[in-house]
Amino acid sequence: MQRRSFFAALGAPALASQTGFAQPAAAPRNGLAPQKIASMEFIRVEGRRKALAGVNNQYQTQPLHIYDEYRPRPYKDSDSPQERETATNAIYLSIKSADGLEGLYGPIDREAATAADQQLRPYLIGKDALSGETLWDQMHRSNRHSRRGIYMMAISAVDNALWDLRGRFFGVPVYRLLGGPTRASVEAYGSCLGYSVDPPLAGKRAAQLKDLGYRHQKWFLAYGPGDGAEGLEKNVQLVQALRESVGPNVDLMFDAYSGWNLDYALAWAKRVEQYNPRWIEEAFHPEKIESFVELRKKTSIPVASGEHFYGRWEVHDYLRAGAISVVQADPEWCGGVSELVKICAVSSLFDAQVIPHGHGVHASLHVVASQSPMTCPWIEYLINKMSSYHHFEKNDYHVVNGRVTLPDRPGFGIELDPAKVEKRTVVKWT
Repeated sequence: MQRRSFFAALGAPALASQTGFAQPAAAPRNGLAPQKIASMEFIRVEGRRKALAGVNNQYQTQPLHIYDEYRPRPYKDSDSPQERETATNAIYLSIKSADGLEGLYGPIDREAATAADQQLRPYLIGKDALSGETLWDQMHRSNRHSRRGIYMMAISAVDNALWDLRGRFFGVPVYRLLGGPTRASVEAYGSCLGYSVDPPLAGKRAAQLKDLGYRHQKWFLAYGPGDGAEGLEKNVQLVQALRESVGPNVDLMFDAYSGWNLDYALAWAKRVEQYNPRWIEEAFHPEKIESFVELRKKTSIPVASGEHFYGRWEVHDYLRAGAISVVQADPEWCGGVSELVKICAVSSLFDAQVIPHGHGVHASLHVVASQSPMTCPWIEYLINKMSSYHHFEKNDYHVVNGRVTLPDRPGFGIELDPAKVEKRTVVKWT
């Protein structure tokens, strides 16, 4: 698709609705003819990739691990890992206007794709793809359950695809539509999910990552209340080993994935404060806001959470209560680029930082790049996951000396690579 110039867009003709649903008349906005949505498709792509089997599969503590039958055995990397070819697939959302302009976003979670196809597509066909605020508000008002969960994830997928379409319409990256870049590259923190938490191995890995330029690293704690005093000691030993390995000038963050209770979190925090963690993340289920408040009051370690926040209202409740100092809303779950920008504005009122959860890279990078570094200093880069997550795309992201250079392609610059796609199917749930 050839880039659309702003002046060409001025002459774009108004187009008839392509749907049987009743639609209000669409008037040109600011002299621009509307880009009416003609189709919304979920594309499943399949192929094969190489993967190293037997390593980097360390689990993290989870809420279910208080039950003996759900608590896994201690993990150990294989002494002889092997590279294998494995099947892989991903879902992308394609939204096209009546005159052929496409917005593309993915990978998309299956549950979000299902809800979007069943619930949102009827609202979108025939609407103006350039009317982002209107469409977001209408989607959010269209269902009693839209305020959180899978429905908000569906809104996120649609919103992000529409931002890509608008970027391609004007021929600029999304971060320029958001106000322009605040820096030429964005620092990434190395998120170490999957790496062994055996203290000697973890310490060695952390030193290697430091040499690669990762000045900030997040490690995933493997033990919780169900593992007793022995598990707590292992969690403390990990922090000690990492700090001794990287020295005082590398930020170390820790993620408990909602697997703890307040007493456990306070016991851990008391033991590890001397190692100066940059934050403890998601120690509790998100509905336990008072536990976050108490933890923040009783430890010097900053408290982070938010990957399971849905919308600016929930973020505001946490910040007003003094529950957290780092907001980790994910633009692929919290309402998309449109909502994450609003979350940044709310957070700036409380001098809280927004460091988005890194389910993907596209939306997070563009939002962070458009915001003040005071509010959005870094992105999360899940090192193991991102080595294959964008496998089907021509233009992958690379962290060089701990930073990601901003792309200059229109929209998010997503382009599927035919050489990697062995099978392409339009998936429908309606």
